[in-house]
Amino acid sequence: MNRSKSRLLSIPYIIWVIGFTIIPIIFILSKAITDSDGALTLANLLAIFDPIHRKALIMSLSLAFISTILCILLAYPVAIILRGSHIRKKSIILFILILPMWMNFILRVLAMQMLISNNGIINNLLSGLGLAPLKLINTPGAIVLGMVYDYLPYMLLPVLNSILSIPEDVIEAAKDLGSDKLHVLTKIIIPLSLGGVGSGITMVFVPSMTEFVIANILGGGKIQLLGNIIEQEFTVSMNWNLGSGLSVALMIFVLITSFLFGRNREEASTGIL
Repeated sequence: MNRSKSRLLSIPYIIWVIGFTIIPIIFILSKAITDSDGALTLANLLAIFDPIHRKALIMSLSLAFISTILCILLAYPVAIILRGSHIRKKSIILFILILPMWMNFILRVLAMQMLISNNGIINNLLSGLGLAPLKLINTPGAIVLGMVYDYLPYMLLPVLNSILSIPEDVIEAAKDLGSDKLHVLTKIIIPLSLGGVGSGITMVFVPSMTEFVIANILGGGKIQLLGNIIEQEFTVSMNWNLGSGLSVALMIFVLITSFLFGRNREEASTGIL
């Protein structure tokens, strides 16, 4: 009886997965391996190796990698500070960090555009101080800044959960045995929180690799990521076959990268034990 109820309760989820995940993936795959006449071809998948697409892929990989590293470097200090703070301060700081996530994604990117544009708030402040304005907008740095701003909470939360789950007795035992703060950080906190880092890498690196909205707004359309090219194939060129082929190729690349990240994380965890 309980099993029957469980099956009935799972029907809406199954319908949702089939309708909004499996069927769209099958549609994209079918478009990716056919041409406009419906004939089978691998040209759409192999187009990822064309010079313009390869350059966009390398740019996407580079910016995603830099954004992920910056998120890790920013998440660790904040997580360690939150671990040592009082409960009330911890809640307030965490609330401030998560608050931007309650806003619409596009609004957050537009707010960043207002800050770093040529006539934006930052350059106006610099001009008021008698300093030369900075060229921030329409650069790879602007795209990285937007990615870090938008995806940092997705790195912070799993890292924070991992650090908070470390027993205080373990840290105190290390201090009693003569370990200083640096050794506690490098030998205990970082190794025992690698699981959270791995989860954070997945949640930051994957969307950063497929990003195109931030590149359009903060890059001004001058910096082409692979996500931008795929979007243009679907919405401008109306070449759904090529767009699907590039999407599948990017998805395969992301899956391979995620697998390598997960494998390295498991090896690191095994080494710790």
